[in-house]
This record gives sequence, structure tokens and C-alpha cells, in this order.
Amino acid sequence: HKWMHTRIASQNGIQTRQQQQQQQHSVSSTPFALTSQQPLAHQYSMEDRSTKRAHRSSDGSANNTDSKNQAFSAVIDNHLHLLHPNNGDGKILRSYYHISVNDVLNLPPIPSDEEYLLRLANSGTNHNSNYNNNYNNNNNNNNTIPLYDQAALQAARFAELSLGALANNQAPLALELSNASVMCLRNCIEEPGHELCLYDIARAYLLLGIFRSYRGDVVRYFKYRRVCMSHVARLRGVPHVDALVAAISFHDSWAYMIHNASEENIPDIDDVLPRPGGCGTGNATGPGSHSADIAGYDTNKNWIQGAPSIFLDNAAPAINRSLDALACAVRSCCDQANLQVEEMARQVGMDMPGSNSCAGGTATAQAVMANENELCSRNIVQSAQSLLNQHAGTSTAKTEKHGVRLMVLSMEAFLDGGDEDNTGGFTDKQVKNLLKVCEIILKNPHLLHAPGPLYHMVSNVAILLCHLLNGMHANCSASAGSSSESGGGVEGVLFDEVMDSFMAVRKLLNLHRKCLPVRLRCHGIPKPNVGPFRKTMSPEAPFVDLGETLMCASRGCQGFVLMGCSPCVAAERAMSAAKAHARDGDNLDEDEFQRELGDLGDDFNLDDDTLFNILSRIVQN
Repeated sequence: HKWMHTRIASQNGIQTRQQQQQQQHSVSSTPFALTSQQPLAHQYSMEDRSTKRAHRSSDGSANNTDSKNQAFSAVIDNHLHLLHPNNGDGKILRSYYHISVNDVLNLPPIPSDEEYLLRLANSGTNHNSNYNNNYNNNNNNNNTIPLYDQAALQAARFAELSLGALANNQAPLALELSNASVMCLRNCIEEPGHELCLYDIARAYLLLGIFRSYRGDVVRYFKYRRVCMSHVARLRGVPHVDALVAAISFHDSWAYMIHNASEENIPDIDDVLPRPGGCGTGNATGPGSHSADIAGYDTNKNWIQGAPSIFLDNAAPAINRSLDALACAVRSCCDQANLQVEEMARQVGMDMPGSNSCAGGTATAQAVMANENELCSRNIVQSAQSLLNQHAGTSTAKTEKHGVRLMVLSMEAFLDGGDEDNTGGFTDKQVKNLLKVCEIILKNPHLLHAPGPLYHMVSNVAILLCHLLNGMHANCSASAGSSSESGGGVEGVLFDEVMDSFMAVRKLLNLHRKCLPVRLRCHGIPKPNVGPFRKTMSPEAPFVDLGETLMCASRGCQGFVLMGCSPCVAAERAMSAAKAHARDGDNLDEDEFQRELGDLGDDFNLDDDTLFNILSRIVQN
């Protein structure tokens, strides 16, 4: 009997291993199904997870080397096959990353192992004696990348895949890949490495920070950003540093907008991760300063602000200058929105929660006032448009930058003064830009997962379409009794086109909004007052009642909903929206994203915190 049981168990084990090997080497027949679908928590045995937790508590001490290696290999090796250039599932995730994230950021590709070995051979290894020892000990074969360098490259690659998985609505897989990137960084954090790795390490920290910002994890986002900036400060003379700084600046404009340019509401992380120093308290303001210097300025410790350094550098690539110009325009508009809201509150004697008394004196506002002709919002957006067209005509522009084009068209529509004599108070160019934005986002819906304020731009475009529909509907209702041709002609065709675009974009935004943490959601847009179940039959009722809008927490976004409102009504609605977001910020009952991750997210958070603890210890020592 013992022999029979042993034989049956052996046969079952062989079948199980064969099935696992077939699953690992099989390529999915559809682009939406990945071979590694089960959350990492379900793939681990209880022994693996206990070992992983034991390693977290060790903080990487020498007494736990075996458990450290075991925990790292269990996390990284589980998804290592996705990094292979010929792996079908990895190609899918990288494609999602490129069409959603890198379409906007325009970061250079991560070098392959062969390309990195060639760069390493051409650069030599004499810059660091510790690195030379590490290189000689771990690289007896000239075709092998040193361990530190390999971990750095893998960290950047896993970070890209995690954002690609998130864009494909695979949140558990995205979290596992993000955790693998963290483990790779912990593998190389205390070992000397070549300076060629610094750029990809900074890239990995930036992408991990962006991933955390998508989850609404503000504290860890600012920590990852701080570490990224500390690496940027060491990238003097490194190619493509302009692209990295422009990408940071663009996503910083989102944080600037979400926090209403108030640094008082930002978590203080200086005790854990001191800011990169050594560059004074000013701000880089043009071609005379190096891009890496931006990381050391005190004004940029939470977000890049002031004059757009990359935009003002004529030697920087056109697409990077365009992205930095748009970031400056967003910051400038946020400053103006804050001033308007606070002025309305003062007029009615209200004390706005989260009021920023220094909004008019921010570094960006001062830079714009000092160089208004070049840096005012309307002019700098036109410059961004010109730079984008210039980039499109270069040999390096292999694909059209739909995300940057969408940003330019949105900002042009927002900054257009309008025409009170025209239909709905909008100019023809403004209407054309609004419809073009809708066309781009409907053809490229993954851009809603792009970094920066792009999702908020699309939401505000939808709000402007509501105002346009309300204006056209009111004009049609007013002329219905005096003209038998009302509802037809050019205005009727335009109304139908705007209506179709609005309904399609509204559906897309609602689907995306449900996948976001509550605190990151932009407007909840009401549906039109049509159909047998509409709330009111009054002909004077607006076509879309914007009074029912669930407004975004950003004052810059609230201004689009409150267009045409009296100062008293606008201040009251802004205050109620601020209180509602403060009340619902910690309510996770409706947070579909957090509900899907569950304990898996909490389990992986410990790995991030351990990484920050190691970084803090290194900085303090």
C-alpha cells in the first residue's frame, strides 16, 4: 500500500509539473488574456509567504541572507519570463504601457542586455573601484551583466509592465509586477553599480511613483518621487535627462492641480527622506542651468514649479520642451483658479477649507509675471503646439503623440475667450477643438491611464460640451415658436454631432471613473434631461443640469462646472464639494480599485516600506 501511494503521488506530481511548464511556455491566443492571471498571493505556498514576511522584518540584515534570496527569487522569478523580448504576454503589457503612458512621457527605451553590455564595454569600468571589484567578482564571463546592473534594468522593465497591466485593467497583476520592481531595487540598492544604471533606476522610481499615484497612495508617491529626484541630481551629462525631467514636471502638474497648489496638505517626508541638496533655494530658469540641477532646488522638493526650464532650453528636444510647456500652463491656470475661488469666498464672507493664501505668490506665478509675453498660458500653449508640430516633422517621430496633441487641443479650447454672439457662446475653433479631443480619446481610450492631468482635461472637455448643448438647446427653445425651421439646418446637424460625442465620452469617463480611487475621481457628469424618465418636463430646464455634477476636488476643474454661476452660488458649491471630498476621502466602501486588491495590496505595501527604510538608513549614514 505504501508503494502504491508513493507511485500515485509521484505520477500526480509529474503531471502537475508538466501542466505548470505548459502554462509558463504557452502564449495566449488573445491579446487580453495573460498566462499569469492568478494573484501572486494565491501562487505562493504558506512557507513562501512566511519566509517573505520574515524577510520584511529583517530589513535586509546579514543574518537573513538565505531567506532574503529565497523571498526575492519567489517574487521576481514568478514573472521573469515576461521580461523576455520574445514573450507574447510581455509584449502585450509593453504595448499597453507605450500607448497609454509613454505616448505622453516620451521616455527612451530601456536598453536590452546586449545593448547594455556594449555600452558597458565602450564606457569602461574605471570610475568606481568598488564597482570594479563587484564587476570582476560577478562577471567572469564578459557576456554577463553584473548583478547590480541586471537588477536595475529589471526594476525599470517590471515598472513599465506594471503600468501596462494597470492600463489593461489587470490591477492584481499590476501590483505583483510593481512589487517585483521593488524587489529588484532592493537587490541593487546597497551594491555599487555603474553610472549607466542611474538613469534606469531613476526611471524605475518615477514609474513606481506614478503607479502609487494611480492608487491614491499620496505618501508613497511623494517618497518615490523624492528618491527619483535624488538620482536625477546625479545625471549631469547623461543623455535623455531632459525627457526624464519633463516627464516628472508633467506628472507634477497633476499633483499641483489635485492639491490646489497648497503644500500644506502634502505629507511631510523630510524626516524619512531628506530632499536632494546642494543647489541653493532658487530655481533653474533657463539654458544656463543644467536639467539635473532642478532636483536640488527647494521650490521643487514636492513638485517642479517656477519657470519651465526644459521649455526654455533651446537645445532640448522639441517634444520634451512641449511637455514641459504644457505642465507650466496647467500650473499657471491652477494658480488663477485658486485666486478666483478665494476672491469669490471673500466677497461672500466665507472661509474656504484648504485655502492657500500664497496662491498668487507661487513660484510659477512669479515666473509668469516676470516673463508674461512668453510664459502666459495662452502664449505658452501656442508654443507647445509649434514644438509638437516641429517634433512631428523630425525623423525620430515614428508615431504621433496623441496624448500631447490632446493636451494642446484641450488647453486651446479652455483658454479661448468664447463668442457671446455665436451658438452657445463658443467660437467655431473652440467647438472644433472640443470635438477633436473627443475623437482622439474615443480612438485612444487607454490615454485615460496616462500620467499627468490628461484624464481631468477630458472630463472638463465633457463639461464644456454640456455648456454648449445647454446653449444650443436654449436658443432652439427660444426660436421654436417663431420659426417653422427650428431644429434643422446646420445647427441641428451640429447639435446631433455634439450630442453623440458627449454621450460617448461620458460613458467612457464613467467606466474609467469607477476604476479610480475615490479621492482621484474627476467630475461625475449628469446625464441629459431627455427620455421618458427625465426629472422635469419643463421646457425652460437645461438640457444637462450641471447642478447635479459631482465636482472634482481640484478648483481648476470646478471652475468649468461653475461657469456662469454667481459668486455666492459658486463659493457655496465649491465649499460643499471640498467638504464632500474630505468626508469621502477615507470611505473605501465604493472604492472598486481597493476592493479588488484587498489584502494583496496591504501585503505588498510592506515591501515598499522596507525599501524606504533601507533608503532612509543609507541617507542618514
